[in-house]
Amino acid sequence: MFYSYILKSEKDGKYYYGSTENLEIRLIKHSKGDVKSTKARRPFIIHFFEEFNSRSEAFRREQYYKSVNGYIYLKQNNII
Repeated sequence: MFYSYILKSEKDGKYYYGSTENLEIRLIKHSKGDVKSTKARRPFIIHFFEEFNSRSEAFRREQYYKSVNGYIYLKQNNII
C-alpha cells in the first residue's frame, strides 16, 4: 500500500503534506529531523492519511492536498 498523509507539528500546530510507501518509517524520519523541510518543526503526529494501491495515486492526492481546491476540501470536511 501507498499513503498520502498529513502530519501536524506539535511545536507550531502547522501541517505538512506528503506521500510514502511506509507511513511509520516516514513519521520516524520526520520526527528525528531527517527531513530538511520539517526539521525545525518537530515532533510530529499523524493527523490524517489515506491508502492507495499505487505510488502515483498517493502522489496525486498529496498534490491535491497542496492545491487551493484541496485546501478547501480539507477545511470543509474538518480534516484541518
